[in-house]
Amino acid sequence: MIRETWALFIREVKKTFRNKAVVAMMIVQPIMWLVFFGSSFSHVPSSFLSSFFHTTNYIAFLLPGELAASMIFVGMFSSMSMIQDKRFGFLKRILVTKAPKESIFFGKVFGASTRGLLSIPIMMLVSLAFGVVFHLNILSLVVWILGLLLLGVGMASIYSIITMRSNDWQTPGVVSNLINLPLMFSSTALFPSAIFPGWMKDISSVNPLSFAAGLGRSFVLNTPPNFLFLLYLVIFCFLFLGIGAFLSRKWLKAE
Repeated sequence: MIRETWALFIREVKKTFRNKAVVAMMIVQPIMWLVFFGSSFSHVPSSFLSSFFHTTNYIAFLLPGELAASMIFVGMFSSMSMIQDKRFGFLKRILVTKAPKESIFFGKVFGASTRGLLSIPIMMLVSLAFGVVFHLNILSLVVWILGLLLLGVGMASIYSIITMRSNDWQTPGVVSNLINLPLMFSSTALFPSAIFPGWMKDISSVNPLSFAAGLGRSFVLNTPPNFLFLLYLVIFCFLFLGIGAFLSRKWLKAE
């Protein structure tokens, strides 16, 4: 299974880098969020920012959340790729080989998650121009990236599970609108939970995006990291990865 998964993963990565428009979109879109949305708070009083955001630079608060948000959107690519392979007959050719169905699922999920990592170094460099100061060492950087990767794998697994039995091109877009925006705005990716109403605080407290954003934010804002956030993301990732692998044996079909 490892050999087949690796081969299908490499195929997904090559498909990404060969499509320069997709690569450009994945890089430019998060930067636009960081520049335009982050700059919209430039005239907010420093006392308000320090009280609720624990920093006077909103972009420093936004950066970890935006990186986490970009990882939930990459899940859409795994489902789009699966539907594309069904429509063009590639999946049918793979299914007649000895490759386990789980390998197909893993290749899609890991390939989509790898796409999300492209924006991390670029957004970190852009944020330096806005005065963001990083309090990082090698260990904290690895933990931060690992948290983002776990979030990406978990979300890509959910997307792939939902679209595993579909051949409709519109399904990924519909699922994206249904899941991503509510998930993003009910998390602490953009705003602290202190300003949320009670029901949104309850959602935020179990939202995986909040845990990924909070983990990275502790390294940017130089606050004590809560490594239970990482444990939560590990559970979230392997739970849906396991569910997806199990369901792929039953649901994954060419037609």
